[in-house]
Amino acid sequence: MMMPQPEKAKKAYIPGLQPQGEGWIKLNTNENPYPTDVDIPINLANLRRYPDPDSHKLKAAIATKYNVSEDNVFCGNGSDEVLALAFQAFFSGTEVSMPSISYGFYPVWADAYGVTPRFILLDNWRINWCDYSGNTIIANPNAPTGLATEITDIPEGGVVIIDEAYIDFANTPSAIDLTHKYDNLLVVQTLSKAYSLAGLRVGFAVGNKKLIQQLKLFKDCFNSYPMDSIAEEVATAAIQKPPKVAEVIKTREWLKGQIPCLDSQANFVFYEVENAKNMYEHLLANKILVRYWDAYPNHLRVSIGTQAEMEAFICCVRQMKQQ
Repeated sequence: MMMPQPEKAKKAYIPGLQPQGEGWIKLNTNENPYPTDVDIPINLANLRRYPDPDSHKLKAAIATKYNVSEDNVFCGNGSDEVLALAFQAFFSGTEVSMPSISYGFYPVWADAYGVTPRFILLDNWRINWCDYSGNTIIANPNAPTGLATEITDIPEGGVVIIDEAYIDFANTPSAIDLTHKYDNLLVVQTLSKAYSLAGLRVGFAVGNKKLIQQLKLFKDCFNSYPMDSIAEEVATAAIQKPPKVAEVIKTREWLKGQIPCLDSQANFVFYEVENAKNMYEHLLANKILVRYWDAYPNHLRVSIGTQAEMEAFICCVRQMKQQ
């Protein structure tokens, strides 16, 4: 009797290295080098109870910040969870326009949820917004390029998701204001980057009430208590403060004058270097972590650290070039 064969394993996203031990300069996962200013008491006794399944306190703070209703806000464990739920809720079994070079998780989710990607080629590394139609997802600023796109209108004929993980570092406005005009637009953000809370895992989406209700339906089919109580408390306090971006932007602009790279509007640069793998390995040997992909043999993505960390990075780069 022929035994049934297991389904072929889905392709997984490979995150950046998280090194153990001291002495590393970590420029590979776009974390904010400056700690959050949030300092609030935590009553651990409250953890005996389940958290608010709809994160009402955080939703209210986000709604106030962006001048929308609570019904227009959805919260989850990092923007990755929000985006994964959005792929299931809106894109399963359909075709979706997405940049040919962008966040590496998009094709992974497409594969997992039966989505057919319609890859749109970049134009000199830039997203040409006029090329997009129907169901659409882009990152703005894009990754790993860091280039931002000016968005003033939204295509019809499908759900459009703008992933704004890095928008607070950009001189381009958020598309959240456009959600008042377009009922097919979902804007996703995170507190991991600009709010220095990557270890907390909090993300959110803003969009039309019907889109938010659909996200909630899929969330409740999977996990009705996605965000823990401590995460909600810290995130609520953080979102009411200005994002911690000024020093990062200042250092980014300095770094752009030191190495050949694209005009990034994110908290990283896409560094152009001959034989990027050799440079990656040289930096790694000196305990400096950046991001390298075989798909980009002449580029490295370098997160923005403190000014001192970036000066150490430049010193190490120059040592390699002198060899």
